[in-house]
Amino acid sequence: MNETVLDKFLRYVKIDTQSSEESDTYPSTSKQLNLLNLLVDELKTLGLKDTRIDKYGYVMATLPSNVTHKVPAVGFIAHVDTSPSASGENVKPQVIKYNGGDVVLPGDKSIVIRESENPELKHCIGKTIITSDGTTLLGADNKAGIAIIMTAVQHLLNNPKIPHGDIKIGFTPDEEVGAGTKYFELKAFGADFAYTVDGDTAGELNKETFSANSATITVHGRNIHPGFAKNIMVNSIRAMADIIVRTPKDMAPETTEGYEPYIHPHVLKGEEEKTTLNFLFRDFVTDGLEKQKKILEKIIEEVKPLHPKTRIELEIKESYRNMREGLEKDPRVTDYLWEATKRSGLEPKWVPIRGGTDGSRLTAMGLPCPNIFTGGNNFHGKTEWASLEGMEKSIETVVNLVQVWVEKSKG
Repeated sequence: MNETVLDKFLRYVKIDTQSSEESDTYPSTSKQLNLLNLLVDELKTLGLKDTRIDKYGYVMATLPSNVTHKVPAVGFIAHVDTSPSASGENVKPQVIKYNGGDVVLPGDKSIVIRESENPELKHCIGKTIITSDGTTLLGADNKAGIAIIMTAVQHLLNNPKIPHGDIKIGFTPDEEVGAGTKYFELKAFGADFAYTVDGDTAGELNKETFSANSATITVHGRNIHPGFAKNIMVNSIRAMADIIVRTPKDMAPETTEGYEPYIHPHVLKGEEEKTTLNFLFRDFVTDGLEKQKKILEKIIEEVKPLHPKTRIELEIKESYRNMREGLEKDPRVTDYLWEATKRSGLEPKWVPIRGGTDGSRLTAMGLPCPNIFTGGNNFHGKTEWASLEGMEKSIETVVNLVQVWVEKSKG
């Protein structure tokens, strides 16, 4: 198992693990188990004797401490599933020495990784990047994280003089559909602190995520043959169209950045009888989610008189919450990550995640869990790419991090 991180990454991305928002099973797709079971076999081959997979697909294992004094157990977590937003089937990874400029992907030449849209590319000139062929996503989110964790474990086993406490390994399904920790048992995992390896640009660390809710507007109408529809048909699609055009354009993902919140309509299904529209609510301030709800309620009240024969419903569900408050309760988990990143020769910076990770929920559940970079970029689409150097620096950071915990835990 003396593979490089690139060897592992190329092998993992070829396994289709796309999750599904439409499923009522767990995991949402059985094909995620193909990679989860492979990881069980690989961890056992590495010699991690307590490796197991539970009935929900969670893979857990322990690399035992090799020091005599007590050190908190530290976990590293990555998810196996890829986004439903683009196909993850038959991924053909391209390993490229990047020499600058735009990257035209060979499987679909209309798919271009543009230098102007990817400022991080300038740091990769003369170095190796990995892309898909343009017909699928790559799967760096989060197979780069898996490859980083597995390679770090391999490195620690090959170098037993590197001191570390108990290291807990966790691989989860269904993160991309918001269910990555739905059945995750903290006691079974056994970590005191943990880190998701699910970030992007090298050196960027995450201790803040959005707080998030989901919303669904359902418009009920009445269908009848269009040839006899006058004064009878109630077309739910038309009412929904009037709702959509009233959503604030200055609160869209495509018009916001940094700490700015957004309301994002992202799945629309409908015909005359019934139309549904799913929204994402995102705000770094949890109270802002209530403001977003009121915005939609106001829009619905404006539209009802325009379509008086329709029935319009709004449903709100909690998704996850900003992990900042939970992490502030014990600053060691973030302070030590900062130190480990500096030791890797990088200039670390805290960057808010305009999204969420398994770490959001795990922190809320009581397991402090900030996020480490992977070197990936452009997640969820066909222009996704990863920096090999970014992955290697992440491995170095993980190895440094377990040593920092040992050093800081000495009496």
